[in-house]
Amino acid sequence: MFDLLVVGDANPDVILSGVPRRPAYGQREELVDTGVLTVGGSGAIMACGAARLGLRTAFVGRVGDDDAGRFMLSSLEARGVDVSACVVDPALPTALTVVLVDGGRGGRPSRAEARTPAGAPGDAGGPRGEVGDDTVEGPIGEGGGDRAILTAPGCLPYLSGADVPRELLASARHVHAASFFLQPRLAADLPSLFSVARSHGATTSLDTNDDPSGRWEGLAEVLAETDILLPNEAEVLAITAAEGSRSAHAPSTLVPPTLSAGASAGPSAVEAAARDLAARGMLPVVKLGRDGVLAWTDAGAVRAPAVAVTPVDTVGAGDSLDAGFVAALLRGLPPAAALRIAAACGSLSTRAAGGTSAQATWEEAVSAASVPFP
Repeated sequence: MFDLLVVGDANPDVILSGVPRRPAYGQREELVDTGVLTVGGSGAIMACGAARLGLRTAFVGRVGDDDAGRFMLSSLEARGVDVSACVVDPALPTALTVVLVDGGRGGRPSRAEARTPAGAPGDAGGPRGEVGDDTVEGPIGEGGGDRAILTAPGCLPYLSGADVPRELLASARHVHAASFFLQPRLAADLPSLFSVARSHGATTSLDTNDDPSGRWEGLAEVLAETDILLPNEAEVLAITAAEGSRSAHAPSTLVPPTLSAGASAGPSAVEAAARDLAARGMLPVVKLGRDGVLAWTDAGAVRAPAVAVTPVDTVGAGDSLDAGFVAALLRGLPPAAALRIAAACGSLSTRAAGGTSAQATWEEAVSAASVPFP
């Protein structure tokens, strides 16, 4: 039996930090501050974080029969995640993501900039962070830059519900799915998968991540089978606006569907969105960047602050936050304490490059969150 079954995306991340805002084309070569190859994919990072926190974790995803796929499977396994049910696609390649972290430069770096290492006197970047996608920011990410994410989907869109063994659904205490809009076949099957899991007594959670199309369609059915929804600020506003516009019972406060990097809709809009989702029977947990994390419970809005750290890389921090919240609930903590654990996990994951290198142990998370736990 597994504590957690994660179904979702697994692909290597190539993270380049200190990238000029307008990279030069014309076969020009430019130097950046750092580059790292690491475990990527919201689902894979969440699974690694959960295993690090002590949960018995299984992962179901789809990779190609190639070096990138073997890298992902071996990396997940090395971090304590069971990958025996993963599908190896014989025809299509593993998905690959390149993350470009803005270094604040307008174009090609000068020779002096190219020679100056990150953090040295004269470095314009400082600690690298980002705003938006799936992370907790600043103190995590203060002084950092925005980021662009480029993904070659490969076999990723072909993961489906048929790839998930029913015995796993029947034996897991909790089932989590990620990257809803990147996996259309899985998205279509997810309501049924969640329903089966819940019929066996499991709880469910969903981190939709961004919708590249901007339409935010197809969520209504799966939200009805979702116990915990884990969006960031921009995503919760987009989901609420899209679902409200398609419903005869629109939420009480419709909000703009997108936010520019670094923008904030304000607490009233986010709380209204969370309240409207909670009224549909789920527990919304909203990642608010520098403002920490918010949930809407039976007692109303509950918040937890981010934990102050010296950030190196915020990629994947939101997925680590997801892992922390689920792990805390499965250990019996109430939502308010689970939020503090989650915020600590998101913050601590930024201490090293990549989404998994600095993920917290349970003891580290409890200590950082100042949560009494035997």
